[in-house]
Amino acid sequence: MNTYDKIDRKKWSELIGEYDLQLTVADLKKLTSLNDRIDLDDVVDIYVPLLNFIQLYWRLHDMKHATHMEFSEQYTEKRPFIIGISGSVAVGKSTTARLIQTMLQQRYPEKTIDLMTTDGFLYPNHILESKGLLDRKGFPESYDMIALKTFLQDVKSGVEKVKAPVYSHDIYDVVANEYQVIDRPDVLIIEGINVLQLKDSKDVYMTNIYDFSIYVDADPENIQRWFLERFELLMELAKDDPTNFYYDYAIGDKEEAMAMARDVWETINYRNLMEYILPTRHQADIILYKGDRHLMEYVMLKKV
Repeated sequence: MNTYDKIDRKKWSELIGEYDLQLTVADLKKLTSLNDRIDLDDVVDIYVPLLNFIQLYWRLHDMKHATHMEFSEQYTEKRPFIIGISGSVAVGKSTTARLIQTMLQQRYPEKTIDLMTTDGFLYPNHILESKGLLDRKGFPESYDMIALKTFLQDVKSGVEKVKAPVYSHDIYDVVANEYQVIDRPDVLIIEGINVLQLKDSKDVYMTNIYDFSIYVDADPENIQRWFLERFELLMELAKDDPTNFYYDYAIGDKEEAMAMARDVWETINYRNLMEYILPTRHQADIILYKGDRHLMEYVMLKKV
């Protein structure tokens, strides 16, 4: 990782600049994923400097657009500033994405700050099953990457009302005939394990789409522990809901369910992390490294 500058938490926190923090403990509780952890100290030490850094890239994005129009003497609609957030399953990407969205919206109430995940571009379960890919769910071939790339290019080009499929973790599947509409926002945050991945060896890096990218990192042993903790919590929440994907595990033998979860981690999530997700880490503009108890320990800033 010699292409990055490593900045410890204390030094990073000193880059805070000016910021009127509007978040409350209650706000953080709503934004935090099921078994993630974040407090106001994390916001001040890590996310306020991060937001200031993102703002620099956003200004550069707007300056490039203005320069292009001035040179070409052609007026074009402003393009959305797109932020990509990647990392392993259960590492805390969703918390990071929601927190950045909320903080940007508070700082710029007049702007439209949208957030979406790439989960909706997974093939529906019935298609995965027909392709023999149900046990490979989350691996690159389980996504409709052509549709995802087309979606991103349309958004990047300023197309109106672009539709993205919606995924539900309750039913563990894409929701039929349900879409999220992205209509030329000022900022679009895209979160997912495949955000920085290639479609295939002949394709371009997805990072060509993003104006700023973040990789949330942690030791795989910690991520495994967080994954299993989350699985237990999801079972507990599903025990009274027969429609929930986790219901059958919740009412069955807990030891068998946890053995299955460990097998899923080892054969699917860990393999996917090591073979396809982690190798894209070097594409990110910034890496946020989390230690025990989800505490952010240091930041890796890509050299320019």
